[in-house]
Amino acid sequence: MRIPGERIRRTRLIQSEKYVVAVEVEMVIPVDDPSEPCYESETIQLLKAIKEHADSGDTAWLVQHGKVYAALEAA
Repeated sequence: MRIPGERIRRTRLIQSEKYVVAVEVEMVIPVDDPSEPCYESETIQLLKAIKEHADSGDTAWLVQHGKVYAALEAA
């Protein structure tokens, strides 16, 4: 179900122990409450999937959805 309202693109960072994934997502400024942009359910499912793949180290899948940054261990 699509929420009526203005659509904007934002970059979100999803962090796991080994990776940070920068992904561009669509947010909606609802007509009923324009005070704050919100996510649609499909976007939330995508963010959860990215987190799960980042936790499991599936970089091949992650690079198809955003920019992947690897964490370096401190000296």
